[in-house]
Amino acid sequence: MTEATRAGFIALIGEPNAGKSTLLNRMVGAKVSIVTHKVQTTRARIRGVAMEGQAQLVFVDTPGLFRPRRRLDRAMVAAAWSGASDADIVVLLVEAHRGITEGVGAILDGLAERTGGAPVVLAINKIDRVKSDVLLGLTKDLNDRFAFEETFMISAEKGHGVDALRQWLAGKVPEGPWLYPEDQLADAPMRQIAAEITREKLTLRLHQELPYQMTVETENWEEQKDGSARIEQLIYVIRDGHKGIVLGAKGETIKAVGKAAREELAEFLGRKVHLFLQVKVRPGWLEDSERYSEMGLDFKDGNE
Repeated sequence: MTEATRAGFIALIGEPNAGKSTLLNRMVGAKVSIVTHKVQTTRARIRGVAMEGQAQLVFVDTPGLFRPRRRLDRAMVAAAWSGASDADIVVLLVEAHRGITEGVGAILDGLAERTGGAPVVLAINKIDRVKSDVLLGLTKDLNDRFAFEETFMISAEKGHGVDALRQWLAGKVPEGPWLYPEDQLADAPMRQIAAEITREKLTLRLHQELPYQMTVETENWEEQKDGSARIEQLIYVIRDGHKGIVLGAKGETIKAVGKAAREELAEFLGRKVHLFLQVKVRPGWLEDSERYSEMGLDFKDGNE
């Protein structure tokens, strides 16, 4: 008898920078979600698809859970909890070296009522940064606070423990037909993934200057006769001074960003890419409902 197929949605939740995007990319085996050292870089819930035996694991990468201050923050936190409540299994990532921070405590307090009864597993990440006795103590403290179905010790960056977690998840998702074609990595539209890749390069390049006050949209995507893709993107900033920062002296910053984004897009798509970037000042984009839809967020979720 052939083994039954299984499929399910798995939400990765945790504080900003806990390693959710790195784990998603490691599980899927490709770069689907942007990874930077800035907090709050994941805005939309990108779904990555991983195959493990006869099981299809559909990962929902949620924005980090934190105390929201602005409309965009509130919409991101609402998206994170909504991703958790819709999932078949929830994986909470906690950083080993940071332990139970105030933010982790707040997540633990909200877990029972906000996960819709789905099983929750604990993944203690970045285990290479602490000694084993610290890990054991943290595991006990976390399990005393919440009844986790299972605990995994992992390093998403180095790959330790990730296979064991993926195999466990594969055995737990419901029996049923696969939800996506076997060769599909992500269900976010390619235009959105392309915009995320450019935004990652901007965030890495600009450091602390204005990463959360800009957004990138793929305005035009044309397939060329030679098999290449021509992609035009708009970078929105909220004031004139920011435009100068994004462009850089003699346009050097935007050139470097464009080159890095084009190379990664070409690798991701497996073909040549012509990328054109334009910077526009749009003072009110943080209050513009259309921009939220583009990011896969609900504008109304940002209301006080």
